[in-house]
Amino acid sequence: MMTVASIGKAPGAAESAAAEDPIDVETISSRTASVLAMKMGTSTREDMDSAMPAIVGHLNLLLCEDLGADRDQEVRALIRKGYTLIDPSKRPAEGTPSFGAFLYLRDVALLTRRLLWIYTERNGLGAP
Repeated sequence: MMTVASIGKAPGAAESAAAEDPIDVETISSRTASVLAMKMGTSTREDMDSAMPAIVGHLNLLLCEDLGADRDQEVRALIRKGYTLIDPSKRPAEGTPSFGAFLYLRDVALLTRRLLWIYTERNGLGAP
């Protein structure tokens, strides 16, 4: 089941909004949980690299949402951190040690979960 916010939209507009900008709370929650369940000693660099595009994509989606940054200094700080994390120059490169990639991936997943929680609270959705 996919949860998509449609707060404040006219009847019938939710379907078109879902096609344009879906925030799939369950998928984001599940993917961040699986990243956070990874262990440094048992996860390969390939595992980390394959998880990275989706997690960064989820963070990017949430950064495009109105999370109330204009009224909340803490949210503003989280968004600034998010933009720093998704900056391509800050992402792990091929030569980055596995530990660096692991920490980056965890940082992105943790921030994504925090922003997802803010998103669900603002839109009256169930907790992620």
